[in-house]
Parts: sequence; C-alpha cells; structure tokens
Amino acid sequence: MSILFRHGPKTTIVAQESAIRRKSSSAPFRITNAEFVAAASAVDQIPKLNDRPELRAAGRANCGKSTLLNAVLGRKDLLRTSKKAGCTTTLNFYRVGEHPGSVVLVDAPGYGARGRPEWGDLFDTYVSTRKQLRRIYILFNGKHILNPADLAMLAHISDTLFTQEGTQPYTLQAVITKADCIPNSSLGQVIPTIQKQIFENAPLCLPPIITSAVMRPMFGIDAVRANIAEACGLGLLKK
Repeated sequence: MSILFRHGPKTTIVAQESAIRRKSSSAPFRITNAEFVAAASAVDQIPKLNDRPELRAAGRANCGKSTLLNAVLGRKDLLRTSKKAGCTTTLNFYRVGEHPGSVVLVDAPGYGARGRPEWGDLFDTYVSTRKQLRRIYILFNGKHILNPADLAMLAHISDTLFTQEGTQPYTLQAVITKADCIPNSSLGQVIPTIQKQIFENAPLCLPPIITSAVMRPMFGIDAVRANIAEACGLGLLKK
C-alpha cells in the first residue's frame, strides 16, 4: 500500500506496509507510561534494571533521534530536544510501561564530529556486556546520504552482532528520520541510495523504517512501535 505524504505544499508517495496500523488497532500492549530512570556517563553508572529487554538508539548528532523517540513514546518532551546538535551527553535509560516496565529504551549521545572518544568507549562496553540488549536502532537523517561517520558506525555495529561462539544476541535496525525534509524531486534517489549504503556496510541490518515525527499525521511511528514489540517478544506497542 502507498501512503500519501503531505507536508505543506509537498505531496510524496512512499511505499510502506499497511499491516502495522491494522494490527495495532487490536494490540494488547499499550504505552501507558514512560519515564526517565537513570543517566550514565561512565561504565560504573550503568544501572541494573531487572533484566527487562533493552533497546538502544544511536545516531549522528542532530539526526532527529530524540524527536522520534518522543513520538514513539507518545510524549512531547520526555527526551530533551534541541536544534543545536549534541544535547544528549550520557546514556539515558527510560522505562516503558507500568512499573517495573516492559521495555527499557536507551538513548545515547550522537556520534560524528561532535562525538567524544569516551562516548564510544561507553557504547562499546554497554553493547558487549548488556545481556538484555535485544536490538540496536541506528537512525539516519533522510535529508542526507550517509557520511563517513555513519558508514563507520554501521560497519562497527555490524562487526559486533555475533559473539565468538557464533550466537547473535541482538539485531540491528535502521531508521530513516526527517522524511518530510526530502524534496519530492530527490526522494526516488535519496532513499534507494541510503538503502544501498546500509546493505553494503551492514548486510545483516534490517531494512530501514522511513519516518517523520513532525508531519501530521506522523509517519512510520506505528511501524517503529511494532518493530520494538517484535524485538522484545511483546504485543504491538500502541499509544
């Protein structure tokens, strides 16, 4: 099914599965609560949270990560947003669902030009030691094709997907943000180019979900919720 994008004078057709909305209308699992739990700027500050399944969100600075996560959680300002890149400086843990929660969402500092070496060390330690990690979401700004920092992060995460024993404890999911900012005339080139870059640098990455958190109605948010629920073995997430 094709969903019509409308953003001011823009009208863009993007192919997207329609099953998400049909399933979510009868979903048994709802986002009834989401709250900040803890922040970690060092490895010894990473909290223990009762082994609830965890999902980690990564993205280059100013890719729209916090805005998208607020939309997914049905909140306007749970995660701090800013037009200035780099406002997230710690690993931030959010409990989703009534206490003790069904899922823990982990928001991380952006990588790239504004990233810091210590953030990379914190990321690697968290990923390599967190047994409850189920999926890493890597977000890309749809206004641009992937830059060297994006490609390096994709390849780096891809290299961590399997343990030395050959098991795969978590999966990697790409998300394209700010789809409303892609010019109509460029959509047919930008999205396929990003998809090709993702596959070439991380062949096991799941196909990207295309989103916009500022369009009305928002686009792709239900798809992200359903993806989170699938990753954690829950009923569909629904606000």
